[in-house]
Amino acid sequence: MKNIEYLLPEEIEKRSFEIIEEELSGRGIVLPAEQADITKRVIHTSADFEYARTLVYSENAVPIVKELIQHGADIVTDTNMALAGINKKKLAGFGGAAHCFMADSEVAWEAKQRHVTRALVSMEKAANLGKPTVFAIGNAPTALLRLCELTKNGNFHPDFIIGVPVGFVNVEAAKELVMETDIPYIINVGRKGGSNVAAAICNAVLYAL
Repeated sequence: MKNIEYLLPEEIEKRSFEIIEEELSGRGIVLPAEQADITKRVIHTSADFEYARTLVYSENAVPIVKELIQHGADIVTDTNMALAGINKKKLAGFGGAAHCFMADSEVAWEAKQRHVTRALVSMEKAANLGKPTVFAIGNAPTALLRLCELTKNGNFHPDFIIGVPVGFVNVEAAKELVMETDIPYIINVGRKGGSNVAAAICNAVLYAL
């Protein structure tokens, strides 16, 4: 039987990260210094140490996304769950805002007319925000596919992609396509991910600033 640890509420997160560091060390895993805060927060939100192996970062990804946020970039998510999880007060302190257009009535109508997903149309709407944008995709591979198409066609170039959709259909292929572009990214290769992971990555960046 596991021993119960009696902790004050404010001590629980600190203790969780201590356990994560202990277990990483016990597994012989040494995270790159600039990536460590992000990867550990994803492990914290998922209790899944496989992320230490499957989270991949493009060259200079962490300083790039930090600089974007510090200079007022917005964050666009593909789910309201991810939107709810992002620390919007912290983001606003840098002049940025978080958006999710999935529940937008115009997006829903256009998606129905075109027989495409709302996530796809949401990305098109986000491309017209007219300011630097970080895309945090935790659910819909069609969002990643559309961002890649827009980039390939020269219509739009995302400033940064957090690509961690979870699932089975087109999930792995969509992530691989992003990694073949010149878009800076943080991607979780394979099928795992989710809105909670997308929000955790955003928050890890925000908390490090």
